[in-house]
Amino acid sequence: MAKLPFDIDLKGKVAVVTGGGGVLCSAFAKTIAQCGAKVAVLDLNQDAARKVADEIGQEGGEAIAVAADCLDVQSLQKASEEVEKRLGTPDILINGAGGNHPRGTTDDEQLDPAAIGQVKTFFDLDPSGVQFVLNLNYMATLLTTQVFAKNMAGRGGNIINISSMNAFRPLTKIPAYSGAKAAVSNLTQWMAVYFAKAGVRVNAIAPGFFVTNQNRALLFDESGRPTARTDKILRATPMGRFGEAEELTGTLLWLLCDAASGFVTGTVIPVDGGFSAYSGV
Repeated sequence: MAKLPFDIDLKGKVAVVTGGGGVLCSAFAKTIAQCGAKVAVLDLNQDAARKVADEIGQEGGEAIAVAADCLDVQSLQKASEEVEKRLGTPDILINGAGGNHPRGTTDDEQLDPAAIGQVKTFFDLDPSGVQFVLNLNYMATLLTTQVFAKNMAGRGGNIINISSMNAFRPLTKIPAYSGAKAAVSNLTQWMAVYFAKAGVRVNAIAPGFFVTNQNRALLFDESGRPTARTDKILRATPMGRFGEAEELTGTLLWLLCDAASGFVTGTVIPVDGGFSAYSGV
């Protein structure tokens, strides 16, 4: 069981964590369970979700694994019915499902006109790939909130979206993902205003660079050595290292604690080792 930086009481609460089989969101799910909440671990990969739920159970928490496609309303509604039946009405929603796709990514960082036709440039981006990335991040957040937040209205609730450093400072090569996360940040602010009088707070965490299953191959080569992109990232991060999943815990707990952050809504909080503050000079 991980040592928490501070403890909050979430006993009697029900939490839904999408993308809960991944590195960061599995850590979120475990933290929330450690504070006493019952947790529904949602993931497209039910085996990954079940592994996390089992680990929570082994540590004395209560969790269930639920297969869900956050881009399919019927799948989300089925998941919602299962959560209601087995755990109760959600009080907390962590919108962690998201990701990138190679078809929304360029090979080059800046355009060399001589390279057109030789590598995948901006002009070769696949519209369906770009749309997929926008859907996977923005629409998944919107649709999941539509399904799971309806019963929060009037009784109170807490929604935390997962944005990214890309929302503040778009990275080279990944225009679709950067734009999608900027949209998630904007949606966070919009929903915060919309739900404010219904008693639902909405905020976002914007992680900097953490090693996950999705980006590991971009950050390290097959022998485990840092890639050139890793070198650029770390040189642009004043703390000079990647973050650890547990370093998101304090921000998560603070946002989940009504006594500590009850007047906080509509924020997008960087946890990035100073990346968003650094101009490069």
